[in-house]
This record gives sequence, structure tokens and C-alpha cells, in this order.
Amino acid sequence: HSLCFSVYAGDQLAGFARVVSDYATFAYICDVFVLEEHRGQGLAKGLLATILAHPELQGLRRWMLVTRDAHGLYRQYGFQPARRPENVMEITHPGIYKES
Repeated sequence: HSLCFSVYAGDQLAGFARVVSDYATFAYICDVFVLEEHRGQGLAKGLLATILAHPELQGLRRWMLVTRDAHGLYRQYGFQPARRPENVMEITHPGIYKES
């Protein structure tokens, strides 16, 4: 299941995030962005607070996300590095979306 969230500045899309969840135990926050011209206005904080407060996402055992540069933002909401990173595995396909 994917639950999408967006933030607007007037009638213009300013930011977006998607949560993939089983609505029972797990949620993964992904595809998060705030357009550059709207950064620094607290929109990401509002977006994240809205996601974490959503009624269908309460009582979950685990939330996860991957971030390149927003660690400080997510720490404010209780996120921290994986307690056991040695348990986390992945398959990556760098460049899969490049045009041929």
C-alpha cells in the first residue's frame, strides 16, 4: 500500500512524500522532496508531522527511511541510525532509470 502526502504553496505543489506500509507493523517513508524555492519555510517539518500523525499509521512497530542529507530533520522526529545495521540488506540497481 502507498499513502501519498503533498504540500502546497497556494495552488502550486511545493513538496511530496509517500509512505509504503502494511498498516499493521511497518512503514517506509520514501520519495520525499520539497522544491528548492519552498525550502526553509518549515514545509518538510509539517509534512513529516502530518505523516507521523496519520490515523492509519498509528501503532506501527517500525518506521524506516533512507536519506542522503536530511538526517537532522528526521532526528527531530525520533529517527536514528539503524540499531543493527548488520541486519539490513538491500539490492541496488544504480543507473536503472538512465535513458539509453
